[in-house]
Amino acid sequence: MKHRQLGTIEVSPIGMGCMGLSHGYGDIPSEEYSIEAIRRAYDFGCTFFDTAEAYGPNMLRENRGHNERIVGKALKDVRQKVVIATKLHLPVSEAKVVGVYSAIRQHLEASLERLQTDYADLYYWHRVNRDLDLEEVAAAFGRLIKDGLIRSWGLSQVGAETIRRAHAVTPLSAVQNIYSMLERGIEEEVIPCCQQLNIGIVPFSPIASGFLSGKVTTQTDFSHSDDVRKYVPQLRKENIDANQPVLDLLEQYARQKQVTKAQVSLAWMLHKYENVVPIPGSKNQERILENLGAWNIDLSDDEFTALDNALNQIPVQGYRGFEEFDGGSMANWGKKK
Repeated sequence: MKHRQLGTIEVSPIGMGCMGLSHGYGDIPSEEYSIEAIRRAYDFGCTFFDTAEAYGPNMLRENRGHNERIVGKALKDVRQKVVIATKLHLPVSEAKVVGVYSAIRQHLEASLERLQTDYADLYYWHRVNRDLDLEEVAAAFGRLIKDGLIRSWGLSQVGAETIRRAHAVTPLSAVQNIYSMLERGIEEEVIPCCQQLNIGIVPFSPIASGFLSGKVTTQTDFSHSDDVRKYVPQLRKENIDANQPVLDLLEQYARQKQVTKAQVSLAWMLHKYENVVPIPGSKNQERILENLGAWNIDLSDDEFTALDNALNQIPVQGYRGFEEFDGGSMANWGKKK
């Protein structure tokens, strides 16, 4: 396993998205199981763990911090050996009352307490809110770096223009956008921009909400009140059928290399871009370790080229894309990520 860089921060080539242990995929596991899952990922070699203040059952305000508490408990004994990323939403109302810097710092200090640490390695603005001044927010994150409360900062679900503006004020280490074999929109502008500026790309939903594992079918039930997959366009029944050729392609390589389809999709991503560090999420311990194991899969240049060329010929249905504007509303959190 060769480590990768998010700006100046070194991480394992695949991280663990911890959201599913608290939200998004139906009933959540017990705290004991979740802590064990994170520790097993660490023992496997994962050094990069992603959480957010918002991640809690049904993304309700009263459940804020549920996931950060689990991550904090699981990693407190190895804190200096891991990279922890967390995120905040910043409502305009808060920024107006105490100012942008103070509002962000209040969110951060609450997150640090839950995480049982005195600094965050990577702190994201979870969704850009255009009602706030981007440059002022970037400057506030810069102050937090100088204060020693964060090592670096990042943005989530943003385009190249926003990245360049923010980076000019306080250099970014990472951009966390949706990216997978079914969601390749950032290949056009965002990834080249980040390569030019030495910014890491952290794809969320890199297995397309489970579709690329081949385990999601038209019979899969997403009716649970806290299952965000019901909002994912590619998981509508008509699009599951329409995108079957992607799974057929993955199956060819999975069978040849005796690995899983999800692992092939992650290996493709790692081979394609050196600055990409995906964070697949799952609430199942075995799936978590399976996903991490993709960093051991070697695609030759010829294999990658053939796979990439074949993928380019397959039309994808149900493009999800991204939105930069959030507006600080908690009502839509569970529908966006």
